[in-house]
Amino acid sequence: MPGFEVIGDEERAEILSIFDGGGVLFRHGFEAQRQGIYKVRDFEQAFAKAMRAPSALAVASGTAALRVALATLGIGRGDSVVLPAFTFVATAEAVIESGATPICCEVDETFNICPIDLARSIRSDTRAVIAVHMLGVPARLSEIVRTCNDHGVDLIEDTAWGCGGALDGRFLGTWGRIGTYSFDFAKTMTTGEGGMLVFQDASDAKNAAAWHDHGHENNPSVPRWEDTRHSSGFNYRMSELQGAVGLAQLTKLPRIVQAQCRHHAQLAEALSDIDGLSLRVMPKGSEPTYDALVFSVGSPELARQCREKLLLCGVGTKILPEAVSWHFAGTWNHMPELEASHPDGLERAFPKTRDLLSRSVAIGTSVRDSGDQPERVFEAIKAALT
Repeated sequence: MPGFEVIGDEERAEILSIFDGGGVLFRHGFEAQRQGIYKVRDFEQAFAKAMRAPSALAVASGTAALRVALATLGIGRGDSVVLPAFTFVATAEAVIESGATPICCEVDETFNICPIDLARSIRSDTRAVIAVHMLGVPARLSEIVRTCNDHGVDLIEDTAWGCGGALDGRFLGTWGRIGTYSFDFAKTMTTGEGGMLVFQDASDAKNAAAWHDHGHENNPSVPRWEDTRHSSGFNYRMSELQGAVGLAQLTKLPRIVQAQCRHHAQLAEALSDIDGLSLRVMPKGSEPTYDALVFSVGSPELARQCREKLLLCGVGTKILPEAVSWHFAGTWNHMPELEASHPDGLERAFPKTRDLLSRSVAIGTSVRDSGDQPERVFEAIKAALT
């Protein structure tokens, strides 16, 4: 599981330093009171450096990061955006909130967007593709980037689960024009709530910073109450408290990812001798964060049986199979905008993804020592399948 497991003295010290230094909780202004303390600004700079990106912008949530990314690219009414059918609802919600039309496509055996179906799904009005690195495993970015370039559309990466992961030595979130991250309480690193964007283009960074702050350009030549602006926007600012926690968590990110990788390897080894299941496929060159181990079995009934046996031995599952309705577009009939872009019906729209998800089980990995969990997982799955 994620960064909440390692919250400790470092996060407390960062927060206390705010109150010891004037107690300013707003990221801008109040220079006379804040004694040079700018936690959000420092967090942005440290995060950009860690991801080897030119710049970063901290925001209120991962969902806000997606919404700001779409606004930065000028995506709105009359445009469509392609995203995978397996993702959290927030990815589609951000598109709908922008006024654009969400179009979902199938995933492949990586459980991420299928490059072949992606090419089929791009329409004449498509402005962007959102590639999601589900549960910390990279999407097939080389093929996705090539498809986006061929069709002249922008790539946004939803790296909510993949913070700290990489593909071919390049951090996830830095392959597209804009990368987004989530720091909610169940993510690899956390600020409670919060998110981040990284940019390759300086003008995108400038426009995003203004849009997430009601259009404020934070012009240094005038006071904030006389600030310049060239567009409207919204309030998706991160608070100094979140920025303080983020600074501490960022220093722990490498060991969080290392621990999750180690425990994923232990679980995979425990399952390697069991017939009747297949582990999730990883793209060549992957350096996942391994938020969970995912495997597939022969039928939905067997997947449910695996989950029941795991619960009996004290091991929980994550998203698959129990929470698929929040993560599979085929169940989102509460989104009329999505239904309109799939006129044959969402229940029939993504047969390959539906089949794969219905037969799959995800076991969350841990930062802390997993103890005898691999042995318990082995016994539970062996019992379920035999």
